[in-house]
Amino acid sequence: MKEILAKAGIATAIAVAALSGAVTSASAQGVDIYVGPGYHRPPPPDYYRPPPPPPGYGYGRPRGCDPRQAEDIARDYGLRRARVADITPRRVIVNGFGRRGPDTMVFANVRGCPLMGR
Repeated sequence: MKEILAKAGIATAIAVAALSGAVTSASAQGVDIYVGPGYHRPPPPDYYRPPPPPPGYGYGRPRGCDPRQAEDIARDYGLRRARVADITPRRVIVNGFGRRGPDTMVFANVRGCPLMGR
């Protein structure tokens, strides 16, 4: 009987030693457990507000196609006397004169003014 208990004790010791090695490698995330007061951050005061954004951040910038940029792009394509005729939520229409007479160019009303049609 003593031999069986001795073998069981040795087997238990080996199992505990094997598990302790596995636990130390699994605890690599660094979990900290604090018991008692003093380890929490106090809440911010009532008068605290985040700092304002820097000047020019998000204010006054056109979200769509700038009409002057559309006219400049139309001139680059060869449209003379280019003028913005209409602006809708989806497109900017520029009229002018091409090589064969009056011509119209249509730009998408998004940033960068991509050409939709001529």
